[in-house]
Amino acid sequence: MTQPHRLLLVNGPNLNLLGTREPGIYGTETLADVERITADAASALGYDVRAVQSNHEGVLIDAIHAAREDCTGIVINPGGLTHTSVALRDALTGVGLPFAEVHISDVYRREEFRHFSYLHDVATVRVVGRGVQGYAEAVRELVSKL
Repeated sequence: MTQPHRLLLVNGPNLNLLGTREPGIYGTETLADVERITADAASALGYDVRAVQSNHEGVLIDAIHAAREDCTGIVINPGGLTHTSVALRDALTGVGLPFAEVHISDVYRREEFRHFSYLHDVATVRVVGRGVQGYAEAVRELVSKL
């Protein structure tokens, strides 16, 4: 049997607090729920998922670099790094893997500083404001473009 394709799931700073952090904005689902939803959507399409979450930018960049070895795409919710990190953008463009940018909340209905993303113009897919189910949508859209 051939090895299934793999996606890297990257969740950035503070996403480990899902389920308790501002549930009016982010809902009550946890990071474990996000990882399960993503893995289930990927599995239905013949993919498996390796998940990483960190509050440290360098850990996320290292995981993105390592994805070149065994992943065909990346699903990323960069959290607050969306609006600040040129280094994260450079890592994603540097590895050359297609990626989906995901945001649980509708960033365009929030504070002005959240409207800008360093990833928006280089992402293969963007899913914004669909709650945690947006991860499954991102997987389906990304895989359709691989």
